[in-house]
Amino acid sequence: MPSPKSAAATPVTFEVPVALIGKMEQVRSRRGLRSLSDVVRVALDQFDYGAHTSPRAERRQLSVRLPDGVKRTLQRQARLHRTSAGELLRSAIDRLPVGAAKSKR
Repeated sequence: MPSPKSAAATPVTFEVPVALIGKMEQVRSRRGLRSLSDVVRVALDQFDYGAHTSPRAERRQLSVRLPDGVKRTLQRQARLHRTSAGELLRSAIDRLPVGAAKSKR
């Protein structure tokens, strides 16, 4: 069982698939844990960091210039779709046909 709350505990925010939240709730209930924080603490305590391999492809951070209107639209759409602007950018680039005609500027 995890140790009681530490005075030094700080919030950590991260995204998880909805299905994983369901698993976390099952673990919490079956192990008699009080919170999802306890579930995460137990998971990290038992996690083998050395054996972890990331399923994601390597990424690089890019900085691009967008007109203010395009940036505002991107941010608004990210909020509306409850996702990140980066996710929308990756999706837009991924769906961009390689051989398409030149765009208007």
